Amino acid sequence: MKNSFIYPIIFMALVTAVFIAVLAGLNFVTADTIAFNKQIQLQQKILYIFDILPEGGSEKDIERVFNDNVIEKEWGGVKGFALVQGGREKAYAVPISGAGLWGSITGYIGLSNDYTKIIGIEFVTQSETPGLGGRISENSYKNQYRGIDISGKTDNFIISSPQPGSNIDAIAGATQTSAAVVKIVNENLKAFLEEVE
Repeated sequence: MKNSFIYPIIFMALVTAVFIAVLAGLNFVTADTIAFNKQIQLQQKILYIFDILPEGGSEKDIERVFNDNVIEKEWGGVKGFALVQGGREKAYAVPISGAGLWGSITGYIGLSNDYTKIIGIEFVTQSETPGLGGRISENSYKNQYRGIDISGKTDNFIISSPQPGSNIDAIAGATQTSAAVVKIVNENLKAFLEEVE
């Protein structure tokens, strides 16, 4: 009777070992491709912020435009990117992160080289509700962040509707996610601008 339980356990252990080996092998074989795809996605997001994303957006075009125009830059302990054209730094992409409604949100905010305008925003990771809070990744929402004057401000760079003086429209049905993004941007921008002063 005891032997009848041993064979299924041995069989399950062998099947498990085979599947683990197959998955580990697939992970090893695709690791470089996954890393390359993540790199291209990040480059695409940075180019979107700087508004120089090539039309068509093939991987080769994205990589070429990125390598020709963007360098990594560090401000104190903050690592980001700089748009360099004609030998001059024209704009910056600074990392932002914080808590959304359902999880953390990370991304980059674009700033002019004199830190007086927000020129764009892009999200790298977010786990907001698809179709509602997830709309923060749509161009219609992100395009609102182009050309916002923040000169002379020390906080509340972004104000979401329906508050007075708003410069960004909240996403209908996702006001908590919209408020979370505004908070993330304002807190991260304040900390960054204090760092560079």
